[in-house]
Formats: sequence, structure tokens, C-alpha cells
Amino acid sequence: MNSEWFTDFWRYRELLYFLAWRDVKVRYKQAALGASWAVIQPLLTMVIFTLFFGRLAGVPSDGIPYPLFSFCALVPWTYFSTTLTQAGNSLISNSSLITKVYFPRALLPAATVLSGLVDFVMGAVFLAIMMIYYHVKPGWPLFLAPLFLGGMVVLAFSVSMILAAMNVRYRDVKYALPFIVQIWLFLTPIIYPVTFLTPKMKRLLAFNPMAGFLEGFRFSLFNTHHMDWRLVGTSVIVTTFLLVVGAVYFRKTERTFADIV
Repeated sequence: MNSEWFTDFWRYRELLYFLAWRDVKVRYKQAALGASWAVIQPLLTMVIFTLFFGRLAGVPSDGIPYPLFSFCALVPWTYFSTTLTQAGNSLISNSSLITKVYFPRALLPAATVLSGLVDFVMGAVFLAIMMIYYHVKPGWPLFLAPLFLGGMVVLAFSVSMILAAMNVRYRDVKYALPFIVQIWLFLTPIIYPVTFLTPKMKRLLAFNPMAGFLEGFRFSLFNTHHMDWRLVGTSVIVTTFLLVVGAVYFRKTERTFADIV
């Protein structure tokens, strides 16, 4: 990863905005419920989690109403998982564009990462309504929320570059992506708090970068929520590593995209 990579991004920034806006318009163009799916999907998942894990299994929620506890994590998780699925296939789905004109290929997964923030905002609005319903007032940590969201955005972009580049050469990635996302869901503290885990499991959880960012996002909304800053620090380190690896791997392989896509 060098300065030329960042220079290309800046030079083609208008194309990035165009691709991102195109993704926003196309995503729900033929869907009867339109962009409301950005709220419906995490909302229905929250209802299922609340019924089976909150009530039947009795999973604790650190003193936070379980529907709110799970939904506040499902909003960023839905953004992250949807972004991985779509960005992982972004090069394949834009094969005609790649073979006709030159532009930094990383703009395609980056545009998907950027456009997904529209869905996140819609989910966040409904989350705010739920917080009002449950009479939850956030404190000063709310100002930290953009930092944790930024970490998720960088993580999504880093992993998306790796998956998108691999998917060009190995089409098995397309079929493995839903399975990867499903497994990653249960390895992330969405349906359970970090305090529910044993010390050994917490150490393993630290290698999941989404864990620290999600815990931080919860902390920014509920200032009484327990916060493990070491977990956040590990997430930052792992994400930085993935960003460097993703950028290097993507730059190394993008020269061949037009030939084999």
C-alpha cells in the first residue's frame, strides 16, 4: 500500500460517489417495500432473538431491555454483513465495466461500503425511537459512536477487498459468503454480552474485530454498559492489519481482473 493508491482514490472520488449513489438507487428499485427493508430485516431478527434467547434461553443483557440490547447491535451488524455480501460480489457483478474502462478497481467495494451507510442511518433512526420508548437517555459516550462506526466501515472495506479479489479467481467465495457471515454472527456479541463469556472465550473473542466495535457502539448508547477497552484496542489492531493485507493483496491481483473476470 503506497501513496499512489490513495492518490488514485482522491482523483476518482467523483466516480466513487456516483457508484455509491447508483448502488443506493438500484438496491431496492424493484422491491415492493423499498428501503424499509433496512429496518424490517434487523427488526424481525430482533423479535426472533428476543423470543428464543432473551425469554426462553434467559440470556442476560447487562441490565438493558433485551429487545433494545439486541437491536442496537443488529443495526450495525446488518450494515456490516450486507456490505460483505454485496461488496464481495462487486467485481463480478460489474465485469462489463471492468473490461471496458480503467479506474481503481477498489472503488467498487468501496462504493458498496459507502452506500450501505444509508441503510445504517435508517436503522439508527428506528433505534432512536426504541430508546425513547424504553426511556433510555444516552450520556457523553454518545459522541464516541461515530468512532466505533468508522472502525466498522474500515473493517468492512478491508474484508471486502480481500473477498472481492478472491472471488474473481475463486468463484467458490460467492457461495461461501453467506455461510461465513452466518458463522461470524454467532461469533460476535450480538445475542449475548461479553460479560456472559468465560475469560478464555473472551481472549478468543478479541480476534474478532467486530466484537470490540459492537461493544463500543453499545457503550456509546448505554453509558451504564460494561466496556472492555482492551477488546476495542485489539479490534483496531486487527482491523489495521486487515486493511494493509487487503490493500496489498488487492493491488497485487487487480491487474488480472479484466482478463479473468
